[in-house]
Amino acid sequence: MSGQNAVTPSPEGIAESIKAANTRGIPPVHAWNPPFCGDLDMRIARDGTWFYLGTPIQRPELVRLFSSILKKEGARYYLVTPVEKVGISVDDAPFVAVDFEVGGQGDAQVMTFETQVGDLAVAGPDHPIRVERDAETGEPSPYVHVRAELEALIDRKSFYRMVELGTHRDGWFGVWSSGAFFPIIPSRELEAD
Repeated sequence: MSGQNAVTPSPEGIAESIKAANTRGIPPVHAWNPPFCGDLDMRIARDGTWFYLGTPIQRPELVRLFSSILKKEGARYYLVTPVEKVGISVDDAPFVAVDFEVGGQGDAQVMTFETQVGDLAVAGPDHPIRVERDAETGEPSPYVHVRAELEALIDRKSFYRMVELGTHRDGWFGVWSSGAFFPIIPSRELEAD
């Protein structure tokens, strides 16, 4: 026996661990490498709703706290504290971009997205926008990088607003932000519709 106590992960224990770490802003989860303690019955739905044991978490401040310690390793998502790491499931992306502000025009345009938990991401080379299309339906799923391999699904209303700002370049229809052009759809496909 190693003399260490076994850790049983729970949302309350995770919240207490992160509060005890006394960090301001987003904790340095990239620097934390605690032992894996198992999976937690926690899920982030495609619409950004967090569930624990099948029930939506109703406290926004608790969701914000959990989102601040979210980490992606390979294809898996974890909540990480200095002393434990627990697996959770994510239906699509862990965040949803629910709105954005735009400044400037043309290639000087800057788009700043806000997630459902209050994170901001200024789209550009460090926070690219990408659009995946369903192979069968062609339905677009747009994403913006938020931080450390974590993305936000851009909600429908924001995507439609974003498309209104689009332009054609090198055979693609897309948007500019922070000096970078992000393709959405080939121009020839728009012309065919």
